[in-house]
Amino acid sequence: MTNCAACRCYTRGMEIIYADSLFLSNLLADYLLCLGAARICALPLRRGRYFIAALLGAAYSVLVFVPGFGFLASPLWKGLAGLAMALFAYAGERRAPACAGVFLALSFAMGGALWALELNFGYIRLDIRLLALFFLLAYGALRLIFSAAPGASGRSVKLLEIHMLRRSCRLSAMVDSGNCLADPISGAPVAVVCPRALAELFGPAAPLLDINDPVELLRSAAAFPELTGRLRLIPFSALGGGGLLPVFKPDKLLIDGREDRDRLVALSPKAAGPGFDGII
Repeated sequence: MTNCAACRCYTRGMEIIYADSLFLSNLLADYLLCLGAARICALPLRRGRYFIAALLGAAYSVLVFVPGFGFLASPLWKGLAGLAMALFAYAGERRAPACAGVFLALSFAMGGALWALELNFGYIRLDIRLLALFFLLAYGALRLIFSAAPGASGRSVKLLEIHMLRRSCRLSAMVDSGNCLADPISGAPVAVVCPRALAELFGPAAPLLDINDPVELLRSAAAFPELTGRLRLIPFSALGGGGLLPVFKPDKLLIDGREDRDRLVALSPKAAGPGFDGII
C-alpha cells in the first residue's frame, strides 16, 4: 500500500483507490444508511446529525488506506466504527441501541447485496447510481420485514416538543386521524403521551408519573406547588371503555417545529407503541 501525494490516491496491489472518490461515495452511503434506519424506526429525522455521522464514517473509510493505519481494516475495527457512528447518529433517542442495531442490519443487507452481485458478475466498482440501487434494495427488504412486525404501521410520526416550568422534552408522536380527544370545556385538541416520556419535563415531580390512578395522581400533585392549577381531569371514551385522563396545558408545544398554541397534553401509558411515545 503506497501513498501517491500528487494525485491523493492509494494503491493496493493493482487497484488504485482515489481518496476523494472513496470519501464521497462512503459519505453518501453512510448518510443513506443513517436516514434509512431512522425511517424504519419511525424516528423524527435529524438530518444534520446523520450528515455528521456520515462524515465520520467517510473519514474512517479513507483512514483505513493511509500507511500505518491498515489495522483499522480488521472486522473488529469495522464493527466498532459502524457501531460508534450509529450511536452518534441516534444519541438522545429513547431507543438508540435498537436504532443502532437496525443501522447495522441495513449496512449488512446493503453489503450482502453487493457481495451477491460480485459472486455472479465479478468485481463491481461502486458509483452513485449503484449505491442508490443497493440502498433501495436493502432498505426495501428491511422495511418489508419491519412493517410485518406486530404493531408496525405506515402511519406518520412527528416530533413533539413540550415546554413547561423552564424544562422541556422531545418525543415521537404518531399521527392518528382517529384521535378525536378534545377538552370538553374549551374544545382544544389533546395530545396523549405516555407518562414515562415526560419524566424530564416534570423534574422533581416525576414520581407522579408512576401513579396509574388519575384521581390519586391529582391528589398527590398537591405536594408540588409548581404544579398548582396545572393538572386536571377530562373524560374520554374508547372502544375498550372510558374513564378519566390527567391533562395539563404546557407553556409551549411544537409539532415538527411548528407551535400549537391550543393543544393540551394528556397522560396515558397506552399512548406508546413501536417507534412512538405519544398520539396526536
